Amino acid sequence: MDSFWSALLEALHLVITLDSDLLEIIGLSMQVTITAVSIACLIGLPIGAAVAAFRFPGRTFLAVLLNAMMGLPPVVVGLLVYLTLSASGPLGPLGLLYTPTAMIIAQTVLVTPIVAALTRQVIEDLNTEYAEQFASMGVRAADRLAALLWDGRYALMTVALAGFGRAIAEVGAVIIVGGNINHVTRVMTTTIALETSKGNLQLALALGFILLVIAFAVNAAVMALRASAVRTAYA
Repeated sequence: MDSFWSALLEALHLVITLDSDLLEIIGLSMQVTITAVSIACLIGLPIGAAVAAFRFPGRTFLAVLLNAMMGLPPVVVGLLVYLTLSASGPLGPLGLLYTPTAMIIAQTVLVTPIVAALTRQVIEDLNTEYAEQFASMGVRAADRLAALLWDGRYALMTVALAGFGRAIAEVGAVIIVGGNINHVTRVMTTTIALETSKGNLQLALALGFILLVIAFAVNAAVMALRASAVRTAYA
């Protein structure tokens, strides 16, 4: 029990004093995650909105595929990205394996289906609500899609935050393609796993505390956005 409280106090000391190693790990984690989620949104938002708003052959299959891919096993994604970026893989000459770029690619692959599937649900509901109005006004397809995305902006922000929460907590895929190299590819989740196995609970607890704070902040932001959307709808 004494060792637990000692480790906890040392962890709090690392956080309060803004330990340089701690800040480096947090900074890389945020850089990788924000970049991956931004790319995932650029890809997933248009795909999800198009599947929701338009009718085309294979639409139902694509919708089912997006929902199924929300549950992609991280270690499988990590393995596939590893094989793609390895020396014998198609992108091996680029030398991306065991770099932050490889970790961004893995997180993007994981988050994009989540963003696309959740976007489809949001936009499909709005499209059903406004379908008759769009038809009576003769709104073009591109303008209709833009209007739906704008009207659903608050809900779509929560989609992006959901993707962020998924990415920041990822460990399986990023440790496979990143290698958890000190000062190069070490992020919060992989460091917690490594330091716990080494018995260095101080750093692991400090990073765990930061992850909990981030999770709380993301959920608070989601609730605030939903409340703002409700107020806007009834204004």
